[in-house]
Amino acid sequence: MDVASGDVRSTTERVLTLLGLLQQRQVWTGPELADRLGVTPRTVRRDVERLRTLGYPVHASQGVGGGYRLGPGRDLPPLLLDDEEAIATAVSLLAGAGGGVASAGDAALRALTKLDRVLPTRLRHEVRALSGSVESFGGGRTPVDSEVLMTLARACRDEVEAGFDYLSGSKVRRRRVEPYRLVASDRRWYLLAYDLERDDWRSFRVDRMTDVSARTWRFRPRPTPDAATYVQEGVASRAYPLQARFLVHASADTVRAQIPASAAVVRRRGSELCEVLSGAGSLDFVLMHVLLLGHDFEVLDPPELRRRCRALAERLLSAGATIASR
Repeated sequence: MDVASGDVRSTTERVLTLLGLLQQRQVWTGPELADRLGVTPRTVRRDVERLRTLGYPVHASQGVGGGYRLGPGRDLPPLLLDDEEAIATAVSLLAGAGGGVASAGDAALRALTKLDRVLPTRLRHEVRALSGSVESFGGGRTPVDSEVLMTLARACRDEVEAGFDYLSGSKVRRRRVEPYRLVASDRRWYLLAYDLERDDWRSFRVDRMTDVSARTWRFRPRPTPDAATYVQEGVASRAYPLQARFLVHASADTVRAQIPASAAVVRRRGSELCEVLSGAGSLDFVLMHVLLLGHDFEVLDPPELRRRCRALAERLLSAGATIASR
């Protein structure tokens, strides 16, 4: 007689245990699973059908080497992790999110936020202790404290206010915000948030934050600008005292491959045209960068940049004429 017959909770626990066993090993025979679960082979067959109903592709084969095997599915079903597996996964995700792997950092943080929702409290101190022993090198992204990333990710997820000390220029000020999205660029992590003191949207560099905390005060979400676009435009243009726009005679894909996302915003303007928006402390500096792309271009804004084009062109022609006359 099955030890869990008639008990819905016990049946659920047994099916989850069965799923965990199937994820641990390539093939299990029916008698092996029955022995591990303390049930009859007939109950194992019923539990396998329950897993199939939930979308887990459990295959059965006969003969020598046959048994039950968990195969790949069309969709990614939930995974069951034991304590050691959960700790190892969380530490690896923390390293990927806080380190310099630009292409994997944002995906690692999303996965870590999901894992954080279900991670038992008893495991959190072990994850924190182990993550402190993980280092990375190379990559190019400015490293940030993984605990800070997790605090901000939780605040975004739970829609609660956050506070932090923020270095801007030479001064550190306390900021109180409604956090909406974490955005990873090729160089840094940014937080898109509504600044409650300035009553406007702002993007903040995570590596400039200290004493980060999430409050229990929930907020009602506002209509939000596109996070990636807002942050990129701020990094590439609004953060600088001078901005310039160019019409470049090349496809947007071609120009994006030549300019880092943190240096300029590239907007498609047809199949063989694009608009480049960039900022700098010197218009000559951004002008030379666009010139060195190697494509024909036109200055859209500001008007004084057109005069700088003519002045620089005359200087270059004069330099070339001087060399030719020698």
